[in-house]
Amino acid sequence: MIAPAEIAQTYIAAWNETDPTKRRALIADTWTADATYVDPLASVAGHEGVDALISGVQQKFPGFRFALQGEADGHGDHVRFTWGLGPEGVEPPVVGTDVVRVEDGRLKSVIGFLDRVPG
Repeated sequence: MIAPAEIAQTYIAAWNETDPTKRRALIADTWTADATYVDPLASVAGHEGVDALISGVQQKFPGFRFALQGEADGHGDHVRFTWGLGPEGVEPPVVGTDVVRVEDGRLKSVIGFLDRVPG
């Protein structure tokens, strides 16, 4: 049985970790070695690909943080949640929804949807 809230929080923690060493360790602990990530702007695989993607987003949006929006839910080995990306304390300009597949308690695949992106 998966805990949707815990999976979502662990996922968001990786996106917010700015220390490269800590982020790589978090990814190694919580993602499968062959994990995949795909959204309308990116497609990566493996720990190195996920780390490079997260690092790139952090560089593009310095000072922005990811935060869960509402409750995560799930069934079977899938979890769905909505997140916001922006400066802390304000309405996030970027909002998305991700669906993740979990294998043995670790993230196996992520399909991301961008719900709101500024023009």
